[in-house]
Amino acid sequence: MTLNDKFFLRLIWGVTVFVLLVVIALKIVPPPQPAPSFIYLLPHIIGGINAACSILLIISLIFIKRKKIQAHKITNIITFILSAIFLIFYIVFHLYEKDTKFGDLDHNGVLSQIELSVVGSTRYIYFFILATHILLAIIVLPLILISFLRGFSMQIERHKKIVRWSYPVWLYVAITGVIVYLMISPYYNF
Repeated sequence: MTLNDKFFLRLIWGVTVFVLLVVIALKIVPPPQPAPSFIYLLPHIIGGINAACSILLIISLIFIKRKKIQAHKITNIITFILSAIFLIFYIVFHLYEKDTKFGDLDHNGVLSQIELSVVGSTRYIYFFILATHILLAIIVLPLILISFLRGFSMQIERHKKIVRWSYPVWLYVAITGVIVYLMISPYYNF
């Protein structure tokens, strides 16, 4: 490992910790008022970004399997940029809007026994998908960044080793992001 690698690995872990702390802070910090009107478009845009990333990740895999390395790189850069935009939009949205409750049919922020019985076991499925999505989203950020570091520095064998882990996790996080959006969107109160 070179001095340059050590610097970038420290930077990657620093970025990862910073992002995690910002997301945790979003749960603690009271939302500023008033919320800008564009805020309510962000969940829909975020869902679309996750869908686009899912498709692009699959296309990227097809490119590399066909040895189209330049197309693979470009596709991954686009996916990475979209993921960064997703993260910014996610932070901005959750700064102003706190969590929506799954099953809150009357959008009052409280789940009644009737609402709980209507959603039934779907609620457990939602929370399982959401929990795995969140946990793996935390894990995948440094994996993606290290994969990019290895790929751009042409450390192909090291890149392949980490991509075996980062790719399926990134794809899972992108796909489950769409699923979470589709499952929670009927309960938005805006």
